[in-house]
This record gives sequence, structure tokens and C-alpha cells, in this order.
Amino acid sequence: MPIILMLLGLIFRGVAFEFRWRTHRWQGFWNKAFFAGSFTAALCQGIALGALVQGIRIENRAYAGGWWDWLTPFSIATGVAVVIGYALLGSTWLVMKTHGELGAKARRLAYLSAVATLVAMGAVSLWTPFLSDVYLSRWFAWPTAAFSVIVPVLVAGCFALMLYGLKAHRDTLPFLAALGLFILGYAGIGISFYPYIVPPSLTIWDAAAPI
Repeated sequence: MPIILMLLGLIFRGVAFEFRWRTHRWQGFWNKAFFAGSFTAALCQGIALGALVQGIRIENRAYAGGWWDWLTPFSIATGVAVVIGYALLGSTWLVMKTHGELGAKARRLAYLSAVATLVAMGAVSLWTPFLSDVYLSRWFAWPTAAFSVIVPVLVAGCFALMLYGLKAHRDTLPFLAALGLFILGYAGIGISFYPYIVPPSLTIWDAAAPI
């Protein structure tokens, strides 16, 4: 369901983008439609990611869960975190590409979304190890526990670089730092997952097709 809703959101966003410049009377409506499609796509992408992280029941190589297994507090929190993160990427991109009134507005939004992204990443990261004993041992057992120390330090470094870039008007730096936050976030997920492709049931080798 989250994937279907995400695709519908992307389609609706594309339709809104196509029609908003064709009319003046309905431009406000299509602006809101563009926002709604973008928000839905980002939220559902995050919910799907959260549902994957929390685990998918598989028996005999077939899905064994229920219709609503994807809808949990953790998946909703992950969806909100992804929306906030995309807002950070968008605002820092606008900081890099625009100036004047729009650039100043994007800079203010970048400050807010940077703090919100850091809080959201921290909340999801602290929640994740307690979803499964596999994650708990992976995060706090040697040698993978080293990444549990290194990644937060790198996240703090990216956040500091972003604030410096926004304050010093080094307009490319905030966008690069935002990309760094996303890379580190997905690196943390990769550390938690490996060697599973569908945790906690299916490893990479189980899912590999025969040659």
C-alpha cells in the first residue's frame, strides 16, 4: 500500500506541475496539488522504508504478514523523518541556486529543517536497535559497534558544516552537508541490515536468483 500511494503521489505531482503554468485562475489549486503529491510521495516512501526496517514476515519464501503490518508508530515516524529530510534537501538546494527574497526564505527554512532533521534522525536511530535483537547486537557488539560511534560523530560534523555554510553564505556547502546526512542515514540502515535484504527473514544469498 505505501508503494502504491507513493506512485499515485508522484503521478499527481507530475500532473500538477504540468497544469499549474497553463492557468492563472487555478494556479493556487495546482500549487497545493503539487505540494500534496510531493508530501504523499515522500511520506509513503519513508513509511515503506520503516516497514522494511521493522521487519517483514516471510514463510516458505512468501509474505506471511497482515494487510496493515506496514502501519506502525515506527513506520509513521520514519515517514515523517523522510519528509523533513527532503525539506532540508530542497531548501539547501534553493539556497545554492537562488538569491534575493527566495534565497533568504530558503535559508530560513534550511535552518529549521536542519534542526528538525537532526532530531528526527536521532529519534529513529535510537528507536531502531530495539526493534529486533539482531539490530541490538549489531549496533552494540564488536566490531560493528564502532560504526555506532563513528556515524553520530560524522552526522554532527555534517550538521556543523551546514550551519557554518548557511551563516557564512557558502551556499554550496549546506546542500553537500545535507547529502552527507542522507548518506550516513542510509549507511546506518545498511549496517543494521547486512546480510539481510528483507530483515529478519531473507538474506542476500537467499534472495539471489540462480545463475
